Amino acid sequence: MTWLTTPAHHRWLESETDRLLAFGAASRDARGGFGWLDEAGALDPDHDVELWITCRMTHCFALAALMGRPGAAALVDHGLDALAGRLRDAEHGGWFAAVGADGPTKDVKEAYGHAFVILAASSALAAGRPGAADLLADALAVHTERFWDEEVGMSREAFARDWSEIEDYRGINANMHTVEAYMAAADVLGDKDLLHRALRIAEKAVHGFAAGNDWRLPEHFDADWHPLMAYNEDEPAHPFRPFGATIGHLFEWSRLTLQLAHSLEQSGLACPEWMLPDARELYAAAVREGWNVDGAVGFVYTVDWEGRPVVRERMHWVSAEAIAAAAVLWQATRAAEYAEDYQRWWDYAGEHHLDLDGGSWWHELGTANEVSRTVWEGKADIYHAVQATLIPRLPVSPALAASLAAAFRAATCLIASAIVSGS
Repeated sequence: MTWLTTPAHHRWLESETDRLLAFGAASRDARGGFGWLDEAGALDPDHDVELWITCRMTHCFALAALMGRPGAAALVDHGLDALAGRLRDAEHGGWFAAVGADGPTKDVKEAYGHAFVILAASSALAAGRPGAADLLADALAVHTERFWDEEVGMSREAFARDWSEIEDYRGINANMHTVEAYMAAADVLGDKDLLHRALRIAEKAVHGFAAGNDWRLPEHFDADWHPLMAYNEDEPAHPFRPFGATIGHLFEWSRLTLQLAHSLEQSGLACPEWMLPDARELYAAAVREGWNVDGAVGFVYTVDWEGRPVVRERMHWVSAEAIAAAAVLWQATRAAEYAEDYQRWWDYAGEHHLDLDGGSWWHELGTANEVSRTVWEGKADIYHAVQATLIPRLPVSPALAASLAAAFRAATCLIASAIVSGS
C-alpha cells in the first residue's frame, strides 16, 4: 500500500485543498480580478491586478465550486467579470497583462497570460458558470488568430497592445501552459483539434528540444526557434525567464506529456510511442539534477547546460510539480519508485514549504530552507499547490475541472438511482 491509495492520505489532501482555498479567497480585489497576496494573506498594494493571477485563481475557485465549496461560485463569477471587463481590451481584443486603479499598467498581450484565460474559462465552463462559454470561445479565437503558429506548431510569445510584434523571442514556458490550456478546453468542448495542437507543441518541446539536449530543456528561442542558450545569463534568477534549464518545468512537462498521452488514447487518437519513455526521462533528469545536489535537502530552481546548479533557491511550485508528476507517473506505470518519491516530496513540502501558522505555502526558501525572497516575495497565488493536492486523487485525464465535473455527474446519477430503487 502507498500513500497514493490510502483514504487517510486522501482526507489529508482534501483538508490541505480547503486550507489553501480559504487563504486564496482574500485575493479578491473589489475593483475586479484577483490580486497578489502577501505573506500574511492580505492584498499587496504594491502589485497591480495581473492577468495570470486572476486566471489561475478563477481556475482554482472553479475547481472549488465543482467540489461543492460554499462561496466558490461567486468567486469564479468575480474572475469571469474581470476577464470580460476590467482586464479585457475592448478596442483591440485580447487581455491586458496587468491593470491598476486607472486602467492598464502593462498593456502587452502575452501568450502566457492568454493561455491561462483559456484554462480559467474551460474550468468555469465545466463548473457551469454563466458567461464561461462565451469567454472560452473568445479566448480560443484570439489565441488561434494571434498566437498559434500553424506552420511551426507552436505559440508565439507576445505582442504590443495593437498586436504588432514587440520582440524576436519565443518561449517554452508559454507553450507549456498552452498545452495545459488546450487539453482543458478540448475536454469541455470535445475538440480533438486542440489535442492535435497540444501534441505538436509537446513533440517539439519534449521529443525534440529536451531529448536533443540531454533532457535539459532549453527555455528561450529566437523567432525561428533557434535556442538562445545564454539568454538571461546575466539575470539568472528571472521569475519567468531564468537562465539555464528549469527543474520545475521538467517535472511539469513530464506530467503534461503523460496527461496528453492519456487524453489522446481516451479520445481515440493515436498516441506516439515516445510519450511515456520521454516523460520518464524528463522526470529522472529533474530528480537527478535538481534534488539534494548542493548539500542541502530540496530542489534547486535552475541548472546550467552541464547540470550544475545556478539558482539554488527552493521554489514552492517546483516541489508541487514534483509531487504531481510522481503521482501521474505512478498511475501510468505503477512503479514503486514513483510512489516512494511522492511520499518523499510531500515530506519535504510538509516540513519546509507549508506555512501552517500563516497559511498557504512559503513560495521561496533559501539554500538552508529558510524563508527567502530573492525571486518571489509574498504568497502570490495557490494554483500549483492546489493542483498538487488534487492530481493524486483524480484520473490522469481528463483535466482537473472536467474530471471533477464527471465525478459530480456520476455521484448524482448514483444518488438518483438509489432514490428510485428506494421508492
